[in-house]
Amino acid sequence: MHSIPFNKPYLSGKELTYIQEAVTNGKLSGNGEFTRRCHAFFEQQYGIRKALLTTSGTAALEMAALLLNLQPGDEVIVPSFTFTSTANAFVLRGARIVFADSSPDHPNLDVRQLASLITPRTRAIVPVHYAGVACDMNPILELAEKHNLAVVEDAAQAVDSFYGTKPLGTLGHLAAFSFHETKNIIAGEGGMLAINDERYVARAEILWEKGTNRAAFFRGEAAKYQWMDIGSSFLPSELNAAYLWAQLEQLTAIMRQRQRQWSYYYEALAPLAAAGFFRLPVVPAYAQHNWHIFYLLCRSPAERTALIHHLAAHQILAVFHYQPLHASPFYHPHHDGRALPHAARYAQHLVRLPLFFELSADDQHRIIRAIQLFYQAT
Repeated sequence: MHSIPFNKPYLSGKELTYIQEAVTNGKLSGNGEFTRRCHAFFEQQYGIRKALLTTSGTAALEMAALLLNLQPGDEVIVPSFTFTSTANAFVLRGARIVFADSSPDHPNLDVRQLASLITPRTRAIVPVHYAGVACDMNPILELAEKHNLAVVEDAAQAVDSFYGTKPLGTLGHLAAFSFHETKNIIAGEGGMLAINDERYVARAEILWEKGTNRAAFFRGEAAKYQWMDIGSSFLPSELNAAYLWAQLEQLTAIMRQRQRQWSYYYEALAPLAAAGFFRLPVVPAYAQHNWHIFYLLCRSPAERTALIHHLAAHQILAVFHYQPLHASPFYHPHHDGRALPHAARYAQHLVRLPLFFELSADDQHRIIRAIQLFYQAT
């Protein structure tokens, strides 16, 4: 019996061909032909005002924090149930993080709490679209407009997901995507900053190019190549962009396969959920997700641990996810003491099942059967 990994990076077919093409062309550093193709794809496919590939989703968030000109003591509202990068990008600028709890129904932030978290020092709200499922963006955008706040979407998991008919990553002033090898569309390591507010476009490109006007200079728009602002080396190699371009060419096929796999899990496990053994993912009516994560919510932390061990005994790797940031060793001393029970509940009860392009129907059947056996014994 072979082992089933949690994730396996996918080669859609032309990745190595395009990498070889980049090598043959003699352009390995960033902002070459494959980078431009990827930018054009996102701008044309989804209506992003300006797309800039980055070395990671983390780098894209750090660019967003720089663009907001945050000052020490400024406050940024972030969900507690998220990856460290979501908060760390703003902490690096001296911001104080105000953590929001998750919704009772799903891991995304509870928008009903937002108004109570806004103070005169609040500068931004950072909704995280967990599992590629949209946050309820209209109330967030209305609050942001009322209080003159920036909205930075953490869309790391949300390529090709939608809020109603609007692509995620196009609703906030800024948005960050990830193309890490665990995501639906991958570049090994990589990300993208989406700039939807014209005010940030010119400066974003300067920050992206180490604080210089290099991009404008090579387009013939600047007479001299100069240091213009702060910045860093945010742009990725053409090798990463070439890999990403091959994935983008197969985006529809990749998403269809993940939809089939996600739906297979959901339908096969629905009877156990109906019997009360666990909860299945909730996708609100306003969200069209991209089938990035399939998870179960167990009844207790002990049951979650036992299920993970049971699956491991069947050579199936299932994993838990985030630990709440408000209770982390690093930030707990700075948290205001509010209990965030739903963030804690998802951290303690959620287990993710294997989901990747080459996961076969037979392997999924084996995973489902192992889960059924576990709950028959409880």
